[in-house]
Amino acid sequence: MIDHTGFTVSDLARSKTFYLQTLAALGYTIRLEFPQAIGFGDDTAASGDDPGGDFWISQGTPATPRTHIAFRARSEAEVQAFHAAALAAGGSDNGGPGLRPHYHPRYYAAFVLDPDGYNIEAVFHGSEAP
Repeated sequence: MIDHTGFTVSDLARSKTFYLQTLAALGYTIRLEFPQAIGFGDDTAASGDDPGGDFWISQGTPATPRTHIAFRARSEAEVQAFHAAALAAGGSDNGGPGLRPHYHPRYYAAFVLDPDGYNIEAVFHGSEAP
């Protein structure tokens, strides 16, 4: 199991705004904030969860090549809301909401590029996922 992960971003304030708006569609909020780093996590943290959240952004030079992260959605509607929120927050479309059956029959996802060009995904595996 992965406890937490994250990216370095070129403009922490800009990325904070982007991720706060984008990840709210998946039930995320800021869980911990420092001058050079921000932790996001589910707004209904379970006992034993990292109090700082499971996704972090920190001020620095973005990684090259840019990496990819997928956030789990609880429904197709959440995937759609994530995509719309990301575009409204200044992200770029990198694959609109829809089925990706080449992964598995119920793989429903959307992809956006964040302000630094990281590929961000929301995915719902449906009730028939293996």
